[in-house]
Amino acid sequence: MFQIDLKNRKPIYEQIVENYKRLIISGELSENSKVPSIREMAKTLGVNPNTVQKAYRELESSSYFYTVLGQGNFIAAPPDTKEEIEALLKILEEQIHELIFRGETIENIKTFMNNILEKYKEDNYGKNK
Repeated sequence: MFQIDLKNRKPIYEQIVENYKRLIISGELSENSKVPSIREMAKTLGVNPNTVQKAYRELESSSYFYTVLGQGNFIAAPPDTKEEIEALLKILEEQIHELIFRGETIENIKTFMNNILEKYKEDNYGKNK
């Protein structure tokens, strides 16, 4: 279910966040599903509960989780409003502009983007294949 690499330079809490996002977006975890408690997840992964708590807070603040007092954390409905998607596409456009400004070729950017999209397609990560 989760892939945590203790040798990875990426902080563990970010790896937890990315794993949950992947599972939610791919549909492996469905809306309103209860997630393990912070202590359960920390024990399962062999990490500090504060690390899991930080990941859960980030997931809640980015609308992937919601909390019901006394019951725990649950998977939220995926946010996919038109405005949010447009904002993300605008960020992507700005980053591409920055790459071009720094001297990257359009052909290299296209190749890079195609490789990323193929990876997500192969992993069944995206909804649109």
